[in-house]
Amino acid sequence: MSSSAPTPEHILQVGMGFWASKTLLSAVEMEVFTELAKHPEDLETLTGRLGLHPRSSRDFLDALVALGFLERRDGFYSNTPSTDWFLDKHKPSYMGGILEMANRRLFSHWNKLTPALRTGQPQGEAGPGGDEMFAALYADPERLKGFLRAMTGISRGANLAIATRFPWANYTTVADAGAAQGDLLTQVALKNPHLSGIGFDLPEVGPVFEEYVDENGLSARVRFEGGSFFTDPLPRADVIMMGHILHDWNLEEKRKLIAKAYQALPAGGALLVYDAMIDDQRNQNVFGLLMSLNMLIETPGGFDYTGEDCMGWMKDAGFRETRVEHLVGPDSMAVGIK
Repeated sequence: MSSSAPTPEHILQVGMGFWASKTLLSAVEMEVFTELAKHPEDLETLTGRLGLHPRSSRDFLDALVALGFLERRDGFYSNTPSTDWFLDKHKPSYMGGILEMANRRLFSHWNKLTPALRTGQPQGEAGPGGDEMFAALYADPERLKGFLRAMTGISRGANLAIATRFPWANYTTVADAGAAQGDLLTQVALKNPHLSGIGFDLPEVGPVFEEYVDENGLSARVRFEGGSFFTDPLPRADVIMMGHILHDWNLEEKRKLIAKAYQALPAGGALLVYDAMIDDQRNQNVFGLLMSLNMLIETPGGFDYTGEDCMGWMKDAGFRETRVEHLVGPDSMAVGIK
């Protein structure tokens, strides 16, 4: 037993963590980091440019300094290297989409965690017991665009890692089941010019996907195919990918998606699944465990899982060889070879 007296710092840091969270989310919403990416600005200038009230501006900006999101030198505020790279909307490295969604949707949904824990029912747009989370999201074009941008933001690091570290030289075609805005296929195709790809998602996603692919100059090699991966066959390809998809669904649905991928692959083909996989001991990947609670709030049956879990499901579906590889941050990928 430790001889040091217990202290409340960690309890208070986590328990009041929503203070810091909302400060960052509001800064993203007000485009603080995009503004400061142009050049450093003093308090008065920045207050006016952001439309802040004089009562709030100094404490707000200095709180961002204390939290490590801004720097202040000689009275001028500037971004840190990280916020300049990841939170400037004009850079392709921008990953603020997931924070925008957290601000608009998830922040209020997580206020209902206790009912979710007690009932096991989702607490999002469809309400408790609702089975139409994606229908509710996709019904509103602006909300859909925000959701798809969020998926790009949270997935970018893993997408870049997959584009360079998976043995793409062994394959010629790839399909992304649940392609969202198309960033996974885009990064893979940009790094591997011999590949052609198919983005598979609900038809409403098509225009957003095609616009993104066209912006990246890939329309000749990457196309969209509309459909539901529960009611329609998956596109046939040498590699089928599912990025941040499997955790949306219950165990039966997870097994069904893996089985459908197995059916669509040729002998020697690969299924690549990635999520914020929980460590096998279930005590290290905090993000993965909290993401699983987010699935509780957002979906009727979704949950995150360990790499060992995923390899077991793949082997049950018939895959002869499986492995798990860490990507970046909390994300890992499981690969099954048919």
